[in-house]
Amino acid sequence: MLLLGVKLLTAQTLIRGRVTDKTGVAIPGANIYLDGTYDGSSSNLEGSFEFFSGKSGPALIKATFVGYNDFTREVELAGEDIELDVVLTEAVNRMQGVVITAGSFDAGSGSKSEVLRALDIVTTAGVTADIAGALNTLPGTQTVGEEGRLFVRGGDGYETTTFIDGAYVLDSYDQSAPNVPTRSRFSPFMFSGTSFSTGGYSAEYGQGLSSALILNTKDKAIQNRTDFSFITVGLEAAHTQVWENSSLTGKLGYFNLDPYYSLIKQDFDWLNPPTSLDGNLAWRQNIGNDGMLKAYGKFNVADMKFNYDSFTLPTGLVETRMQNAYTHLNTSYSDALSPKWLIRTGASYTVSNERIQLDQNQVKEKNLGLHLKAVGGYVHNDRLFINLGGELISREHSQEYKEYQTGFANIFKFEENIFSSFTEVEYYFTNKLTARLGQRLEYNSLSRQFSFDPRFSLALQTGNDSQLGLAYGRFRQSSPKEFLRVAKQLSPEQATHYILNYQVMKNQRTFRIEGYWKEYEALVTFDPKSPHSPESYMNHGQGYARGIDLFFRDAKTLRNVDYWLSYSFLDTEREYRDYPHRAAPTFSSRHNFSAVYKQFIDAIRTQIGLTYSFASGRPYNNPNNDGFNNERTPAYHDLSTNVSWLVKSNIIVYASLTNLLKRDNIFGYEYRNEPNEEGNYEGRAITQPAPRFLLVGLFITLSKNKTTNQLPNL
Repeated sequence: MLLLGVKLLTAQTLIRGRVTDKTGVAIPGANIYLDGTYDGSSSNLEGSFEFFSGKSGPALIKATFVGYNDFTREVELAGEDIELDVVLTEAVNRMQGVVITAGSFDAGSGSKSEVLRALDIVTTAGVTADIAGALNTLPGTQTVGEEGRLFVRGGDGYETTTFIDGAYVLDSYDQSAPNVPTRSRFSPFMFSGTSFSTGGYSAEYGQGLSSALILNTKDKAIQNRTDFSFITVGLEAAHTQVWENSSLTGKLGYFNLDPYYSLIKQDFDWLNPPTSLDGNLAWRQNIGNDGMLKAYGKFNVADMKFNYDSFTLPTGLVETRMQNAYTHLNTSYSDALSPKWLIRTGASYTVSNERIQLDQNQVKEKNLGLHLKAVGGYVHNDRLFINLGGELISREHSQEYKEYQTGFANIFKFEENIFSSFTEVEYYFTNKLTARLGQRLEYNSLSRQFSFDPRFSLALQTGNDSQLGLAYGRFRQSSPKEFLRVAKQLSPEQATHYILNYQVMKNQRTFRIEGYWKEYEALVTFDPKSPHSPESYMNHGQGYARGIDLFFRDAKTLRNVDYWLSYSFLDTEREYRDYPHRAAPTFSSRHNFSAVYKQFIDAIRTQIGLTYSFASGRPYNNPNNDGFNNERTPAYHDLSTNVSWLVKSNIIVYASLTNLLKRDNIFGYEYRNEPNEEGNYEGRAITQPAPRFLLVGLFITLSKNKTTNQLPNL
């Protein structure tokens, strides 16, 4: 018995096997060991291993290798040989793995798909720090100089919807006079990241037929500072106060174009050029280890007066005054409830009151928008991520028209509530392949319709720095307010997107090519002879848009130089509004090209920028000729520049000039409603109010370190 006990105590168990990946390829250098002991070995070039252990009883064998998930197996050590087939599965690292890029341009978000930084939005020549203007240098957009809005891949200007911290924004552009370009209401200085989707975007976002512009406000500030801006069209003052766990930023600006228009003459009969008072407030509060509470407010009051030449009508000049009061409030809260669950909640409220005086007649418009949203993110493991949530988008619109002489008054209005839920699953098959499958369910109280919209995206890494992307989705948007206030029975308009792209990002260089096909359904059509009759309006319109976008950026080859090139080819036709049949819309141009150049000159502490934009002729309808929208405007050309000079570490002088070559760009033509005595319809070109726009500014920053400045904002 004694000899038997000694033999058991000294028994050795041989553990051997082979380590491979799931395709059977050997993995050399993997560590295989008994948990809690020093017994173990490494796999050889063929993936084989073996080692002895003098332990007995139940044990846990582990195998590890960098880039792969750990392998574990329970065994019984009893002196008998153990054979193991160790199959390691690739671990997914979201920071290193492939990312969804089809249809999306990220700026300043810190993601791998980022092709423009937030700084780029405000340093691009010719855009004068306008978000929409900077994004118009990207492929997929069309130059529509008399509008100033984002027109994306054959879509009208209203088809791009803005979100701030995930919340819906109503009326995101400033009020403007007819054929005078508008600007985004929101300053890029308030945002840290921008995601601009040209199609195929996440199921979390709705009410955007062609595009979603997603703006993320800055987190808690890190230092106290005061900024002063003196520019040719107004002045601004801002202050940031920082506490241990919170910060408050306030900004107030006054703008008056009267002095500028007195020096730079405009081809527009201004009686009182635009003036506005603008304010921004941003509160940031850290809560606990991971929580962040944000509150943001935007306030604007604007006024302008001019003689409007309604060329299409024989009424002559109409003295017109336009006033607008706008408020947008936005709050959001994000937190990690556990290692598995993340939450985001948000609410936004928008109110816009517009008053238009036409001689003695008056038009009043009021828009109210409310958005409530809750999103939960679940991390199942390193491969599976689930995003789900719900929201309410509610809006009220009214228009009141009064005629002074006759006493006639008419009110159009509607109320709409959209209840939505969305679910999105993102799964990483490997570091090289990921897919995102989503769905969006909506109920529209105005049309009393339920809708189901699927979304799908796929990304495949084809090399260390390259990948293919694929996206599909169905999108819908409520009919424009100018139609719904007359015909409440109208259904939402619809579009289906198909996108395929290829992207390479390496050594501060980016190349991207993307093809797309978009099908439109249920576009609003109406009889121009009965614009006030609800029965005139139908959802019978349809159309398509297809094309190819190219983008190249290089911030590496030339020292202190950063440049990018964008090209878009667009083929589109649609039947909508009062079009007699399907035709290319007046806002579409077949070819669009942009070249942006930026260079910092160390010796004189100066940054210079150049932007060249080209767009081929746009369609327009000449009633003197046969056909519809068969004429084309001349091509659009614009070369603009800007200069930022760092006078001192905290003082900057800035200048920007558009249209250096003073080209007289034509955006379209308008014609009389009735022919003259010769039977011809008289027409005139729609052109720029002035050949150039000059902006000069002085920017001063006061801070404790005396070196902080506003160069990142310019």
